[in-house]
This record gives sequence, C-alpha cells and structure tokens, in this order.
Amino acid sequence: MEDSKSKLIDIQRLRKGMFVQLELGWMDHPFPMGSFKISSDDQIQTLRSLGLTQIRYVPSRSDVQVDEAQALPVPAVTDEPAAVAQDTATPPAAAQSSGPERARQARLAARLAQERCLEVCERRFFDATRQYKKVGEQLRLSPQEARRQSEELVGSCVSELLANGESVIRLLTEVSGDRSATHPINVMVIALLLGKALGLEEAELKDLGLVAMLHDIGKLELPDRVRSFDDQFTTAEYRMYQEHVEQGVILGQRMGLPPGVLKGISQHHEMADGSGFPMRHKVDRLETLGKIVALVNRYDNLCNPSRLAIALTPHEALSVIFAQMKARFDTSVLGAFIRMMGVYPPGSVVQLVNDRFALVVSVNSSRPLRPRVLVHDPQVPRSEALILDLEQVPELGIKRSLKASQLPKAALDYLSPRQRICYFFERAVEAPSPAGAEQ
Repeated sequence: MEDSKSKLIDIQRLRKGMFVQLELGWMDHPFPMGSFKISSDDQIQTLRSLGLTQIRYVPSRSDVQVDEAQALPVPAVTDEPAAVAQDTATPPAAAQSSGPERARQARLAARLAQERCLEVCERRFFDATRQYKKVGEQLRLSPQEARRQSEELVGSCVSELLANGESVIRLLTEVSGDRSATHPINVMVIALLLGKALGLEEAELKDLGLVAMLHDIGKLELPDRVRSFDDQFTTAEYRMYQEHVEQGVILGQRMGLPPGVLKGISQHHEMADGSGFPMRHKVDRLETLGKIVALVNRYDNLCNPSRLAIALTPHEALSVIFAQMKARFDTSVLGAFIRMMGVYPPGSVVQLVNDRFALVVSVNSSRPLRPRVLVHDPQVPRSEALILDLEQVPELGIKRSLKASQLPKAALDYLSPRQRICYFFERAVEAPSPAGAEQ
C-alpha cells in the first residue's frame, strides 16, 4: 500500500507524532537514532536547524498525517545522474555546510554533558567510600570523631537528595576497590532513595543514612575469613559471622549514635517472617529503618556477592526477591522498592523491541518504566554513543532481560556490563539532546 511508504514533505510541515527518517550520516545530526517519532517541539526545532528543506516521513508509523497535496513525490531510481532528485531531496550547499556542523556541535555537547554528569556521580561515590574508610580508622581512636564524619557524609547526601526534586539512580562505570567500602555506600544510596520514596522526613532520612552506612561496622571486629558471607561456612563460622550485628551495636554505642540508629543496625538482618538473625523478630517488632536496610542490603548482596561467580544481574536480583523472598520483607517497603527501581534496574542487560541490545544506565525513581539505556550500534563508535531516554521514545521499549553471557561478543564488548554494580543519584533533568529510536 502507498501509505506504508515514506514520503517527502516540506520541513516546515513537521508536526509532533510524525515518524521521520533522516537521510544524513550519524555525525550529521544530534539524534541517537536516524529514524524516530517526533515527540516534542524541541525536536522539530532541532530538525529545522539542520539546514534541510524537505524531510522523509512514514505515514503508516505516524500519529498525524500530511495531505497528499502537501507531500512531495519520492524520486524514482534511474540510470541517469540524480540531477532532478537533487532538486527535491538535497538541501542547498550552504545549508549542507551549516546543518551538519551544528549537528556535530550538538552531539558533542550532549556527549560531554552526559560524561560530566557521570563524572560527578563517580566522584561523589568514591569520596563517600574514602570517607567510610576514614570512619573505620577513627572508630578505635576517636569514636566521637567517627560519628561526626559519618553524620557529615550522610547529611550532605540527604541535603543533595532533597534539593534534587526528582532523582535518577545512576549506574557507575567499573568500580575497583574494597567491597567492604563500596557495599555500605551502595546500601546508603539506595536506602536514602527508598526512604525518600516512602515519604521519610529529613531527620528520619539522616538516621536511615547512618544505619545504612554503618550497618556492617561490626565486621571490623571479626576475623577476615568470616567478614563476607559464604554459603560454604561451617556452623561455627556462620555463628561467628552473625556476631557482626552485636559488634556493630557495641561500636555504635561507643560512637554515641541515637537509639533509633542503633535499633536499625541491630535489625539489618532480621526478616519479616522471623527467619533472620540475631533475634528472629517478625515484622511487627521491626522498625522502619531496619526494614529498609534489610531489603536493600539483601539486594546489593545478590548483585555484588563476595564470589562474583554467583552474582545476579539487577533484574534477576529483583525477580528473585519478589518471587522467592517476598515473605521475608515488609510488604509496603518491598512494593516501594520495586516501583522505585523499575522492572529493569540500572546495570540490567536488555533487548529492545527492535532487537537491539542495550545496557540500562539510569532510572528515574518517579518514572521507572522508561529507563535510559546505552544501545549497541555497530555504526557508532562506543566513545561517541549517546544514552537513549526511553521516556522520549514511547514506541520503543524493552522486550526482555538477558544475562551478559547471552550477548553476542560484539554487543558484549560494546556495552561492557559491569561485574560489580555501583550506584549513585543525580538530579533528574531533561535529556541533553532530543531522543529518537529506530525500529
């Protein structure tokens, strides 16, 4: 049918809802994909700034139509030089020279903006891990100083989180270093986001941040061999491992932590069904801070176990918690956690509905079903790839989650899924460049 074919229209007739196909090279326009449905006035303005006089659109994939009288005929392919086609499909030379250059500048600016945002998140995360190590060093020398440093770190994170309005959970690049420092910061970041989603006030968030950051400090009193849980523990080793909860409370008391924070630390391994430790309390005896940290702690341990061979992807970890461990966690806390993280948390490897492979790199906690993804595109160098905001591309979604081992080698090398998953948060802002998606 004629309506299934593309048509050329005057660039001034562009409307939201039109599915367009750009006949430009990747670096000659600022969009992540060359074919997409227009969803904003900003995209229209960007398209008009490229110097084109006409543009190709696909009526069958568009929400709005252009009258036949307004559409231009698609030139037929002939054996003669494309002199006539140039009149209808090629912009003037002056426009060609200015449009592509503007597109390159826009793409470069978008890429740099994305890199700056990631650099800020990574710097905050690494600063937090260093601060956590300092707290551990200060505990025996000056418990009060350790408390001051802890409150300073948590207070700055809470202030930034509250100032952000909506926040994005951001996947960081490959993180090296001591898991004993990265784990508590991961738990703190996610717990604070979850606490905010649950409506906790500033003072409660500060207490929650302290519980999350300091929940494992008792491990400093244990032998190295039992500081990280191992399912190969002997009975004696497992009992010794469990002692880190009591030791954490003792250290917290020396620091002068508030009663609510001490209670949260004491409950970070308690489960709603009574299967936790050390007291085997059920949900009616658990405090909100303990419920939150118990869940987030379990999630991060599934994603980042001491033995990487048994690590789950974020999507798998969330699925296992919901399908197999639901009874262990408070219903309202678990529900808020799943809504916040989305079906595909950052770090998940996915396949899109157009069959391309992608890595989820960030999720807006208030709109979790439309994450931002890094898409494998063989035609685009990895160093130049832009992050695609699925919220801006309603017709493109995620078809399924994958293990990294299921990716073709080219996609695996391009996306480079992280062995260890680390997060931080950033302010939710509009995408730095208009987004589009090829189907």
